[in-house]
Amino acid sequence: MSDPHLPSPQALTHEGRARYRAWLAFGSLDEFADPRLAYRRLFAELLGTFLLVLAAAGGGLLHARGEVSLAAAVVAPALTVLAIILFMGAVSGAHLNPVVSLAFALRGDFPWRRVPWYVLAQLLGAALACLFLLGVFGNVEHLGATLPGPEYHPWQAFLMEIVLTGGLVSVILGTASAAQNVGTIGALGVGGYIALAGLWAAPVSGTSMNPARSFGPALVAGDWRAFWAYVAGPLLGAAVAVACAWILRGPGGDSAARAAATGTLGQAVSHPD
Repeated sequence: MSDPHLPSPQALTHEGRARYRAWLAFGSLDEFADPRLAYRRLFAELLGTFLLVLAAAGGGLLHARGEVSLAAAVVAPALTVLAIILFMGAVSGAHLNPVVSLAFALRGDFPWRRVPWYVLAQLLGAALACLFLLGVFGNVEHLGATLPGPEYHPWQAFLMEIVLTGGLVSVILGTASAAQNVGTIGALGVGGYIALAGLWAAPVSGTSMNPARSFGPALVAGDWRAFWAYVAGPLLGAAVAVACAWILRGPGGDSAARAAATGTLGQAVSHPD
């Protein structure tokens, strides 16, 4: 059974290969590009962020209780992100992070009109994850909130979050470009970076790199200490990453990057939203 909208596998461009992979996985691309089905993208962002924050905040909570090691607490969310990108990155792009949505939009790879909805879905997913943790454990250990380490100040966490998020968003933008492979390579790159950043920098800032990840525990536990550092730091870090991407690869907007950012895995469709 073939799709008349797709080119033959023997003559595929970057865009064609993306469309072919999407057809193999999901069938009709028109269905996934239909704006009436935007709820699928938003649900994917909500579910993905729920799973990410469940692993990240849950790991932080259990580490604070002495029940898992620091290595386990930082590797668990990294592996979770890797799995999420693989199993539903083609649906929404698996941003899972407000600053990633903003970075893709700044690069011209993601429609600005979708950004507020993605951010709302991500924040809701994070809050639901922490409500789950509250129901299981009670309001203990700040529900795994990202806070500066005992020996560090909020401004130090702020600076660390700028650098760490700049690296994370650079990896995301780089593996989503036409110059690199997307899909499995992107999942490994992003998951690997999150694990490595956590292994060395978690004692300083908790390695949030994601305002939604910090928002969930702060909201549900009611602990907003140093929260500004986990919003301002990632925002500035993402801006630095976008600037670096422009220097390294020029303007955004290539077909592979749009495919990775929007989750449609192909742009030659009648409904861009």
